Amino acid sequence: MLDRLTGPRALLACRVLAVVAVGLLGGLAGLLAGGRVHTPAGPTDVDLSLRPSWTGGTQLQIPPLGALDLDTHAGPIRIRAQVAELHLKPATKLVENAGDTDELTDRIAEQIWRGVVKMMIRAAVVALVAAFLAGLVVFRSWRRALASMGTAAGALVLVLLTGWLTFNTNSLAEPRYTGLLANAPQVVGDSRNVVDRFTAYRAQLAHLVGNISQLYAAASTLPTYEPDPATLRVLHVSDIHLNPAAWNVIKQVVTQFKVDLVIDTGDLMDHGTKAEDKFAADISKIGAPYVYVRGNHDSRGTQAAVARQKNAIVLDDAMKTVDGLRIYGAGDPRYTPDKKTGDDYVTPQQMAATGSALAAKLRPTTTPPDIIAVHDPNETRSFTGLAPLLLAGHTHQRSTELLPSGSRLFVQGSTGGAGLRGLEHEEPTPIELSVLYFNRITHRLQGWDDLRLGGLGLTTAQIERHLEPKPDRPITPPAPPSPAPAPAAPSTTPATRPATPPATRAP
Repeated sequence: MLDRLTGPRALLACRVLAVVAVGLLGGLAGLLAGGRVHTPAGPTDVDLSLRPSWTGGTQLQIPPLGALDLDTHAGPIRIRAQVAELHLKPATKLVENAGDTDELTDRIAEQIWRGVVKMMIRAAVVALVAAFLAGLVVFRSWRRALASMGTAAGALVLVLLTGWLTFNTNSLAEPRYTGLLANAPQVVGDSRNVVDRFTAYRAQLAHLVGNISQLYAAASTLPTYEPDPATLRVLHVSDIHLNPAAWNVIKQVVTQFKVDLVIDTGDLMDHGTKAEDKFAADISKIGAPYVYVRGNHDSRGTQAAVARQKNAIVLDDAMKTVDGLRIYGAGDPRYTPDKKTGDDYVTPQQMAATGSALAAKLRPTTTPPDIIAVHDPNETRSFTGLAPLLLAGHTHQRSTELLPSGSRLFVQGSTGGAGLRGLEHEEPTPIELSVLYFNRITHRLQGWDDLRLGGLGLTTAQIERHLEPKPDRPITPPAPPSPAPAPAAPSTTPATRPATPPATRAP
């Protein structure tokens, strides 16, 4: 056994592994050292660099506002771009002359592309030289130094091949923005009482949404999917739970994203009491139609309070066309705070049965809806195949799922951060809402922007864009349930009387 470990083959294998290791380490060091370049990008100067990463991708850092992440490719190398300097005069000219945006976008894309090519060439050259020098220093042999450089060259080819094969063409159209307010410590400082801090938090959230939406719009104007003026924009909110900060956020999003209408999938209130009805008055201050379906924390009084607002449209087992979109909505059958009904827990199976009954009434409709809005996802699933898009809330966790019928089930998080119950966990429940983009002609969903803001006391923000992979996919309506078999006809022959069982003796 010892001879095998110290034999010629073992020594040769050790030498080969040493050459490979030195080549890889030297090449990596050279790649990171040489993979840096400073390039202009419109009114800014950008520092491009390469970083080791398990996930790959591209990150644009804009200190102190935040970062824009793009899933461009798989690892092990990540491209990082950081805005180093903003030239005030060109930037001011850009803001004042909005018509120059298209030309500037093309110029920025060309400048960044040249910078990336320059960085990759420089990184490859430095990596090969570093691998050669590392081999020369360690082995003091020209041949092994060349072998180390060959190893680094092979690794570079592998990295480039991995990036090319895993390149995501939709990544530029699906950016993810994460940001932080520079004055967050002052917003939640201990020197202020709870009311003052909440007032500041509420105002800062509105400014935060405005700032990041402007930045996001500027950063996403790339030669990919971009909502045009003809695109119909729908804001989906849910589970506001009596949080007044939600109105500030909604108003800002409606303004910044040019929203055409809002759809609220319920739980506007917390207890559905008459005292809470005045909370619905802010709906009239939103500059867009407000489509609403009742949630399990909303009473019939809540529904009536919403209906009194001039721009509100209440749907309860009804369908209405709003801005060209046919929307069907149904209120939640429960009223959770009403304990007079005894046990207010309804199983998912019971909710699905309720949805199935409503879906059966909707199925014969000659003009099917474009959107179906119901509060509980367990009930919403029963409408699969009856509309391309199904909207729900209730769970306080955002999710989306493409159902086998072709319908997309979109569950919104809590736009009110779950109200006061959002503070029951270690971290406050985030405020979530989404802007949905529809084609005005086909009425099909093209993509959506998910907005996520920090819960009470937090001022982080994230915007992430998603594209609908097949917007015009066929929707397959479910087969109607087969009718129950007719009862058998009674027999005309006399029935046979069953035999009397033998008597049993009591013990």
